[in-house]
Amino acid sequence: MDRLLLIDTAMRLMSVGQLLLMALVVGRSGAPARIRWASVALLVCVAAYLAIVSPALYLWRSLAWPAIQIFSLNAPLALWVFAHLIFERPVDKRLFALALGVTLIDWAIFTHARFVTHQMPYGADVVQHAVAFLLAVHAIAIAIANRGDDLSEKRRMFRLGFVIVVGVETLGVVAAESWGNHRLRTDIGLMLLQSGTSLLAILAFGAAMLSANAELLFDAEAPRPERPPLSPAEHVLKQKLDAAMADHVYRESGLTIGVLAERLGVPEHRLRALINQRLGYRNFSDFLNSHRIGDAKAWLGDPARVDLPVLTLAMDLGYGSLAPFNRAFRDATGTSPSEYRRAAILEKS
Repeated sequence: MDRLLLIDTAMRLMSVGQLLLMALVVGRSGAPARIRWASVALLVCVAAYLAIVSPALYLWRSLAWPAIQIFSLNAPLALWVFAHLIFERPVDKRLFALALGVTLIDWAIFTHARFVTHQMPYGADVVQHAVAFLLAVHAIAIAIANRGDDLSEKRRMFRLGFVIVVGVETLGVVAAESWGNHRLRTDIGLMLLQSGTSLLAILAFGAAMLSANAELLFDAEAPRPERPPLSPAEHVLKQKLDAAMADHVYRESGLTIGVLAERLGVPEHRLRALINQRLGYRNFSDFLNSHRIGDAKAWLGDPARVDLPVLTLAMDLGYGSLAPFNRAFRDATGTSPSEYRRAAILEKS
């Protein structure tokens, strides 16, 4: 048993070292600050969890235990925030505050129990695992729902795989710790399974990340290389795409790149490459928004459409609700649709 425990500890320490190295590389990368900090927070939180559950390290005796524990407890929340930012989804600040508040309360209870009562309260344990489960499930759902938007195949697969693997690991931890009073921390077989699979996943993602720098996370600020002229095949494909855009296909609600590729009669990977590498769009949403926002500006500035509700305009342009339209319009113009309409109409009067 001692030898197995030693193997488990060695694999955990290797994983922690790799995670901290990845955090250092990402922290110094050229990705936007919010992506860097979210990535570093997630990597550090996962490293804290892998270390704190090891009985051989005796971290529970350390004065640093409260700090390591708070990072460990916040791993599911860090994953949830990371999934939102990496897939360019708005973070619900109320849900974030609620989850963070619950985690901090649990941390205070666990810290008091560790150093004062020496008995973990069952209720706080259940709440912490329930929150972790919900956050992990939602993060996986975000990754799956937005898996087709990124036009870079390598980056798309990395983001999707990273969130799903960490999410599934989190769900496995919740299940194992909820089964038999923290059985994960006492069953050497389960511990070896977790540390072994974690190490393999971390080494794989680390190799990809350390060899491909920040591009796998986000490259909106990276300079665009000069593009050679389109090949004959690309030229024909672009003509098909332009014709579809001229027919306002971008106004269709729920349009995906897979649906568009099928309509054009071309392989999806060729259409992704054209829009990303040749036309310069980072993701499919940016490509659609470039056409939709142009129409929106024209409609908002049209006196004949002054009574058209902004929600109706958004739906006519293919947006499923008002919030994503407002966000896309503000990102493109720096103002809200209502403010833009007011200025455009008054300028013409």
